[in-house]
Amino acid sequence: MEENKNEYILEIDGLSKSFGKNHVLKDISLKVRRGSVMGLMGENGAGKSTMMKCLFGIYAKDDGNITFDGRPANFTGPKDALENGVAMVHQELNQCLDRTVLDNMWLGRYKTNYGVIDENYMLYETKGLFSYLKMNVNPKQKMRTMSVSQRQMVEIARAVSYHSKIIVLDEPTSSLTEPEVRKLFSIINDLKKQGISFVYISHKMDEVFEICDEVSVLRDGAMIMTKKTSETNMNELISAMVGRSLDQRFPPVDNTPGETVLQVENLSTAYAPLLRDISFSVRKGEIFGLYGLVGAGRSELLEALFGLRTIKAGKIIYNGKQVRFESAKDAMKYNFAFVTEERKANGMFAKCDLIFNTCITNLPKYMSYGILDNGKMKEATIREINQMHTKCMGPKDNINGLSGGNQQKVIIGKWLERDPDLLLLDEPTRGIDVGAKYEIYQLIINMAKQGKTCIVVSSEMPEILGITNRIAVMSNHRLAGIVETKQTNQEELLRLSAKYL
Repeated sequence: MEENKNEYILEIDGLSKSFGKNHVLKDISLKVRRGSVMGLMGENGAGKSTMMKCLFGIYAKDDGNITFDGRPANFTGPKDALENGVAMVHQELNQCLDRTVLDNMWLGRYKTNYGVIDENYMLYETKGLFSYLKMNVNPKQKMRTMSVSQRQMVEIARAVSYHSKIIVLDEPTSSLTEPEVRKLFSIINDLKKQGISFVYISHKMDEVFEICDEVSVLRDGAMIMTKKTSETNMNELISAMVGRSLDQRFPPVDNTPGETVLQVENLSTAYAPLLRDISFSVRKGEIFGLYGLVGAGRSELLEALFGLRTIKAGKIIYNGKQVRFESAKDAMKYNFAFVTEERKANGMFAKCDLIFNTCITNLPKYMSYGILDNGKMKEATIREINQMHTKCMGPKDNINGLSGGNQQKVIIGKWLERDPDLLLLDEPTRGIDVGAKYEIYQLIINMAKQGKTCIVVSSEMPEILGITNRIAVMSNHRLAGIVETKQTNQEELLRLSAKYL
């Protein structure tokens, strides 16, 4: 009996949590075996993050018991959880960007020697850990100079450095390249052999079936199913998550692109990372994909088109007229919109409500007699909440209180309020569940059918192949090639993305 009890590193039994009248978790039970990976899936707002926050002591549970390593776990906060062997890598990274990798690795636990910080010791330990994890990272590099994917790998290394017995990974591959995903899975498998367990929160079905031993599905705050991944399939998971079957992952791409509206000729940017000699054209009502490895220059290209990067050479011609945007405001005058990749850093106002975040890009629309009309702004917010199926209590909710996927819906809704003619979308479905992804795909296709032009960056190859008309592949800040979506495949995209490496 004792042996069976010790089979599980984490046991959650009858966990419940409410915020006012909103019952977020309803009698949740979950068991994670030692040295295993438990996948955790569910729609945005299903309760995954709330459950983990109860484990970490960020939220006080209303009812239920949490047992960790055979003992009751009532952690007072993340620091307490970390020191007791429970670590979490959040999807939205919270790092000190103006400090070095070394500082971020040891933050809150600097090693001292007679009251003086022992940097040599920390450097030695950090280099040893990076070597063990086969990570090529300079500990003295400033975080701000690193890509999102590199910073995410540092955060994973930090979690490992606490000698954790269980590590929660929240959408860990959302910003990783395919080689980095392979490296992460190799690290997970190595740590599993040492008896370390993982809770793997993801919306990527293929990854869950590859890396997870078991998978649990939450829906509307209730635990719907827990099964071995070898005993379930994608259709059953989708059905459990959304309460209905989803016959296709992507809607039919039935838009008909028209005449050319955007021409980019020999575009180069002034500051690193430099874009070099990029030329392409996009048609009215077209869904134009941008693919490439993380760091290839995809986001920088969108920023250049939106006036956020200084153009050194080349031309941008829009509707037959050469334009030169000095700022985002200039681009918005031409009815451009831009959904950025890092929503927390530059996509939303975290301390403001949904009304502010929905209306901020289009304030003149809500004026009455020269004064902002609160009624009009509330009406617009409710319209976008309904259109995007955003899970919230109401328009006055603080956006920070929403799940990552629902925050993304608010950000997209903000730009839809402007009825843009050209929409730039950088990883628009990052951290969004399969049901909501389908809705966003349908939204993009419907916009294209209305004559709107969409340029979409995505790291997910099935996604870029599933919703576009053409795909431009970036490599090392150059354009490696443009292909017709219906006439290409994953192998060709990978070959082009490695062209200038």
